[in-house]
Formats: sequence, C-alpha cells, structure tokens
Amino acid sequence: MSDIHRQSDGHATDGPGAPSPLIRFEAVQKTYDGESLVVKDLNLTIHEGEFVTLLGPSGSGKTTCLMMLAGFENPTAGDIYLGEQRLNRVPPHKRNFGMVFQNYALFPHMTVEENIRYPLKTRRLPAAEANRKVSEILDMIQLRDFARRRPTQLSGGQQQRVALARALVFEPRLVLMDEPLGALDKQLREHMQLEIKQLHEQLGLTVVFVTHDQGEALTMSDRVAVFNDGVIQQIDTPQALYEHPANAFVAQFIGENNTLPGRIESLADRRCRVSFAEGLATGAVPLPGLAHGAATQLSIRPERIKLNGASQGLPNRFQARVEEFIYLGDHLRIRLALAGNDQFVARVPVTEFQSSMRPGDLIEIGWRDEDVRALDAP
Repeated sequence: MSDIHRQSDGHATDGPGAPSPLIRFEAVQKTYDGESLVVKDLNLTIHEGEFVTLLGPSGSGKTTCLMMLAGFENPTAGDIYLGEQRLNRVPPHKRNFGMVFQNYALFPHMTVEENIRYPLKTRRLPAAEANRKVSEILDMIQLRDFARRRPTQLSGGQQQRVALARALVFEPRLVLMDEPLGALDKQLREHMQLEIKQLHEQLGLTVVFVTHDQGEALTMSDRVAVFNDGVIQQIDTPQALYEHPANAFVAQFIGENNTLPGRIESLADRRCRVSFAEGLATGAVPLPGLAHGAATQLSIRPERIKLNGASQGLPNRFQARVEEFIYLGDHLRIRLALAGNDQFVARVPVTEFQSSMRPGDLIEIGWRDEDVRALDAP
C-alpha cells in the first residue's frame, strides 16, 4: 500500500480502544480590542482520525478558533497543543497543516499539476517521490485528464478538488477547512460533502472543518462543536446534538424545531409535566437541573408530530388549525396554529398525507413524551 493511504482504524491510543488526543485547546481566549472576548475559555480536544466540525452563526468564534489553530491568529490567553508540542508561537508554515479555503487560493499562473506539486516543492521532496505522490492524488480526485489545465479553465467543483489535493498531497497530520464548499451550488456542494468524507475515511485524516451550515455539519462529522457567543454550547455526535440538545440554542440551531414556552408542573422518573398556553399540558424529557415551577422552552421536531388517525393512542393530543402546505418532493411541510403559535410545523411523508386536508381545517395532532424536550427558557 502506498504511503499516501493510511489505515483509518490504526490510530494510536491513550488506553484500550481510546483514540489519542492530537489537538488540545486549554482555556483559550481571544480578544481583538482588549475588551470583548471573541473566544471565551475554550477547552477542546480533537482526536487522531476525527472529523470535527466547528459550527455556529456568524460572529460565534468558530473561524477565529480555526485561525488560531492554523497560526494566523495568536491566543490572547491559554494554550494550543499538537500532541505535546505547544503551538502558540509556532508560525503557520512550520505547523505542517493542510489548509483548504472557500476561495480555493490556487495559483492562477500554474497548472493543476503544478498547484498540487507546490507543497512538495517547498518541502524539497525528491522529484521521483513528488511525481508519484502527485500522480496518486490526481487519480484519487479524478482529475488526471485536467492536469495541464489552469484553474480558470476548471469548474468550481474541479477547483475545489485541486485545492483539496494540494492540502493532502504532503500527508499532513491535520487538515483545516474554512467554509470550503460555500461558493458551490447546492447539488455540487452535497456531492463534495460526500467526496471529502470518503477521502477522510480512506486516508485516515484528521479534519477540522468550519461551517455555518448545520446540514453540512450533520452529514460529514464524527463530532460537531456548536458555537455561540464565543463559547461551545455542546460538542457531540450529530445524532446526539439533534436528539438530545443541551440547551434551547442548540435545539433551535440544529435542524428544524418547534418551540413553546411553558412551566414545569411536576417531575418524576426523568419525565416532567409542562403547562403551556391556553391551559394545555404535555409530558416531556426535562433538561437536568430544571426544577418544579421553573420556566422552560419545549422543543419538538416536526417529523415527530403525528396527525389525525396517526395521533390516536398518543399520550399528548391537541387540536390545531391547518394554515399552509408546502410540497417538498418526498414530504410536505404543514404549518399549523397551536396554542397561539401559528408557525408550528409538522413534516409528513407524501405517502402518508391525507389529500382531503385543506387550510383552515381543524385537525388532531399528537406526540410521545420522549419526543419533547423541556429546555432552558430563553
């Protein structure tokens, strides 16, 4: 096996079955003006072979964290480690990380092959070895036939492949990606998501990926760190973030979500009873630390809401008014009015939709206790 192909399951370990930490942020802070912190006491560990996405809205601190890891920004306080090496004052070119940017940053006067070879040239790799590595990566990204073209003669997706190949060809320990798919159209973006994920698994790469697109983060990542206001709100697997959000911000930011303000009426056996508008009440799973009488925000995913006959037998049933239908191919998004909230949404597969339903109809809706989260009040 060529040395560009590394075992994706052959990571070093701290102990039996535990992947070894590759990157550590320890109490890292960053301020640009000496007053407001863009990043606040960040503690984050990234393991060998992981695909970790830093996700959050604009200004949340995620890109600043990537720039500090890359060496383009220095922490105001705290430390960043690569293994046991402290990186704080190590310049970017000595960190030996692969970088992929949204704007590709390709050299326009160089061919595809020359762009990919450039990192090997700066590292003074012997010509025969460099030729072999470039040839391998050209095959891997399926651009051998385009090797002599210049970037301006390529599509956006092809340019992004070249940028990716240039970041991988020298086999870095870590690949950093800053919104690399942001300039692509939806279909190409989704194709490149799968392509990058396949390369990650095939080569055993460690990837830190920045995006504000939650769908992209859920598709590609082993773990996602959700940022807001300079703080990681939750870091977890995509499924855990979606199913078990740590707070109302995460629930609202990850996927589509219905919210209802309420109050905890009772707590027992990891369940609670929550009252909300118009004298209604529902069972729910409470966030740890919520007490009897506390204000809460209920979180209910649209696909967990059952309509009419499908709601029969469920412990929580209510009457709602149909406001609008939106056809989305494989499913319908049905906007409802419930308890004074006319933006309450149910998502129904097309095959289960009752075509007789019309805007203005009063229908029965329902859900299970375990499909509702009682979270912190905003």
